[in-house]
Amino acid sequence: MFKFPQPMVSAKLIRRYKRFLADVELDDGRIITVHCPNTGAMTGCAEPGWRVWLSTSDSPKRKYAHTFELVETDEGLACIHSSLANKVVALALNNNSVPELQGYYEIKSEARYGKEGSRADFQLSATSGQCFIEVKSVTLLRGGGVGAFPDAVSQRGSKHLRELIGVKAEGNRAVLFFCVLHSGISRVSVAGDIDPVYAKTLSEAVAAGVEVLAYSCVISKGGMALSSRIEFEG
Repeated sequence: MFKFPQPMVSAKLIRRYKRFLADVELDDGRIITVHCPNTGAMTGCAEPGWRVWLSTSDSPKRKYAHTFELVETDEGLACIHSSLANKVVALALNNNSVPELQGYYEIKSEARYGKEGSRADFQLSATSGQCFIEVKSVTLLRGGGVGAFPDAVSQRGSKHLRELIGVKAEGNRAVLFFCVLHSGISRVSVAGDIDPVYAKTLSEAVAAGVEVLAYSCVISKGGMALSSRIEFEG
């Protein structure tokens, strides 16, 4: 399990702005600005008045000591710290707890690959060949337990899909891994209305043999762990 730094600090969200900042009210009434580690729209995860949970850093180099990690939404607890999806997946891969991705003897992160100068989140090696994985965090919930990606136009996401298509064409295994960081999501779909280019490119990727995996997570104020595979609705 990935563990959050303890103790976590409780607060009430006032607003999220400038992508990487949020103002919150602590339980003692103080209002502070915190770092918001999410580049997306955070639709449904940034409502004023909702309870949020913050981690704290004592680094003197940081302008803001606190980081916005979790939010208690009406549909469940969500982690808005999108890069933590990679940490959760890395732990699962190293523990050999993803059945579809077992049998590899080496795991590399941030491996250079593709024709557009990308870095794969993970490169797995086996005697039978290589597997390249791109991890995407999912927090957008659209009702009925359906999660969607992306929550904003993602040119970077489309680029990664093209890279996966390329390595698959070269004879490697290519995997798009949706790591669901919202406890209210029970299946995943593509948000074609938000980013039609991404949706089209994903359809092309699936047709080219790129695999799509979606996994839920157990989320608490203590930490997160990959849980079980859920349905992807292409």
